[in-house]
Amino acid sequence: MAKGKVTFDQDYCKGCSLCVSVCPKDVLALKTDELNPKGYRPAYAKNPEDCIACQSCAIICPDSVISVYRIEE
Repeated sequence: MAKGKVTFDQDYCKGCSLCVSVCPKDVLALKTDELNPKGYRPAYAKNPEDCIACQSCAIICPDSVISVYRIEE
């Protein structure tokens, strides 16, 4: 199965959690202990090793703050 790496521009994330809801591998979560400069709890990869590079998170993100990279093995 493909492997991926997901990155976020956390300064612009609004914490809507749409990305969290569509991730098929439960890779993403919202930070509970940190706010970004706009006052939102940004998303992050809590289980980055489980990412399959499906890009569902990047596609659904309304603010385009997520990038997904496929890692060739």
